[in-house]
Order: sequence, then structure tokens, then C-alpha cells
Amino acid sequence: MEEYIKEAENLLMHTYSRYKIVLDRGEGVYLYDTDGKKYLDFGAGIAVFALGYGNTEYNSALKAQIDKLLHTSNYFYNVPSIKAAARLAGASGMDRVFFTNSGTEAIEGAIKLARKYYYKKHHTGDSQIIAMNRSFHGRSMGALSVTGQPSYREAFEPLIGGVVFTDLNSIEDIKAKINEKTCAILLEPVQAEGGVYPADEEYLKELRRLCDEKDILLIFDEIQCGMGRTGSMFAWQEYGVKPDILTAAKALGCGVPVGAFAAVEKVCKAFEPGDHGTTYGGNPFTAAAVNAVFDQYEKLNLLHHVKEVSAYLEDRLDELAENHKEIKERRGKGLLQGLEFEYPVKDIILKAMDNNLILFSAGSNVLRFIPPLVITKEHVDEMIEILKKVI
Repeated sequence: MEEYIKEAENLLMHTYSRYKIVLDRGEGVYLYDTDGKKYLDFGAGIAVFALGYGNTEYNSALKAQIDKLLHTSNYFYNVPSIKAAARLAGASGMDRVFFTNSGTEAIEGAIKLARKYYYKKHHTGDSQIIAMNRSFHGRSMGALSVTGQPSYREAFEPLIGGVVFTDLNSIEDIKAKINEKTCAILLEPVQAEGGVYPADEEYLKELRRLCDEKDILLIFDEIQCGMGRTGSMFAWQEYGVKPDILTAAKALGCGVPVGAFAAVEKVCKAFEPGDHGTTYGGNPFTAAAVNAVFDQYEKLNLLHHVKEVSAYLEDRLDELAENHKEIKERRGKGLLQGLEFEYPVKDIILKAMDNNLILFSAGSNVLRFIPPLVITKEHVDEMIEILKKVI
């Protein structure tokens, strides 16, 4: 394993602070490194592997598509993408879908669609997007422009203009920042990377009212909090507040790189041929993955399972917080949970890995729990016992 790491450090750009582990294979909710050490995975590849590792039917669907057709370009139609679009539109409440290669690209598309909608209405491109402090939407120039964490942005400025920031759940501040140039409001219904902060229901309902009143588009980034992680297919369904544009990725493909942005019909009409495109997005292979994911969600009754096991996870994390005064707060929804500590959690994460548990942070002081959606109460108990020991 040390030789692999040394080779990687010599060959790959140093853009990640990687843990000194080389992962080799997965089984269920466990990962194994190249030395054979077993880890309980409460990171799921950053909320990607909703189905866990080695789901036979998912794997078989991908193998079958490999033998049939991988790629066509978007000069042609293909059956898997048509079926995948129908599944995603039905699950999300949106009318039309554009498949991308990643969540970041989904954000880029959502920004472009919102700006084109404004342009067609006002015949000017001088528009404004309101985004949230603490948010994270990706690392491309457009996605960085709407990411409300200065540490990610500073070295790459100037970014795209026309973006202002406000605090999540501060309705008075956002009212003060809305003006005639505002084309969209963009937020995560549950901020993940920024510290696991859920939006308030009344806040989202007031945003929806404001957007309807002023013909402003409401965009929900559901890349991490969507695809069943909160117990509904998308987090907005927990609140009953429907967006005009929605982005998805991560668990949408459960390991195959695929994202999407989707929108209601009146917004989709803004795009015309040539306004947006991608070489790989929605190709037969990635679309087959999306279809296989939806098949497994239905077969496993996964949304019901998430509601059941997440309630147990919340209880166990609350119990842990009550018994450790250094834990300030638990917050989150479903199987997207965070524990905020009084000090940085990096050492906890490293020691947890020494003790066969994979966890991630959300900011310096927050432990983030984003396991595969197929975990059981027994896996929660196993995680808690390791975490107690580590703390």
C-alpha cells in the first residue's frame, strides 16, 4: 500500500488531501484496502454509494449495457436515456431533464437555464442570482461563483458576476437583496459540505411565495441531500416546497459518473438547440446505471428503510451527544447527519479509520454521517461503539 501511495504522489496533481489508504474492493457496507483491512463505510464515497457495494442486479444491468452499446453522442436518441429521463422526471416532479457527467456540471446547466429564462423575458443578460453563505455547489468557475465559502473562491477570482450571498434561513435578509435583476435563488435544502444545516420549512415556503410573486426561479441543489437520503426521493418533498429547477448527481448513478438538472416546463422553454450540450451526458451506459438505481430503490423499498434506520441513527447520535460535553449539537435530516464538536474533528476521523470506520467532516468541527442507504441498525450500533472508543 505504501508503494501505491508513493507512486500516486509522484504522478497525480496534489489537489486532494488523501487519507493514507488505498481502497481495493467493497462488499455490502464495508470497504477493504489493498492490505485486506476491513472498514465500516459511513461516507459512501461522499454520499454516492446509496446501494452499498456489490449489488448484483445493479452490476448485472451495467454489464449487459456494456455488451450492447456504451455511447452514441447526443446527435442520436437512445432508449436507456429516454427511460432514465422518465424515471427522474417522475421522481422529482420536474417536466424535462438534461443529463450531465457530474453534479458540478448540473449546477452549471441550472445557472445557464436560469439566466436564459431571464434573458428571454427581459432581453438583457444583466441578471443576478442569490446564493447562500456556507453553501457548496462545485469547483468549476460557475459553480464556485455560487459557492458561499470564500476559502474556495479567493484564489480563482474574478469569477462570474451577478451573484450575491445571504444566510440560509434569514428571510428578511433575502427580501432586502431581491431586486428587479434577480433571476434565481439557489440553495441546498440541507447544506452538506457547509456543516449539515437543514433549511427551515417556513423559510422555504416564504421563498416559494416570493419567487411566485416576482417570477424568480427557485433552484434546489439536491446533489447530496437528494436521491432518498432524507427519506424522500428529494429533500424538497420533505418540506412540500417544489423548485423550478433541481440538480441531482451522486447517488443518481451510485458510482457511475452521472448528474442531471431538471426543470418545470415554463422554464425549459427558455433553452433552444445550441444553448447547452455535452458529449457524454446521458449516454446509454450512464443512463442504464440511473435506471438500475431506480429499480433497486423500488425493489428494496429504500425510502421507507431510510426513514426507519435514520430515526434510529438520530437517537444513537443524540445519546452520544448527551454523554460527551465536547459535542455541541446534532443536526441533519435522514441519513445526512452532523455532530458539531467544540474542536476540529480531523483527529477523530483519522483514529476512526485506525479502528476500521470511515467518516468524513463537513467543515473543520463537524463529523458528517452519510452512509450507504442500505445500512441497518446493527451497522449504526457498530459505528457508535467505534466512535465512543475514539472520542
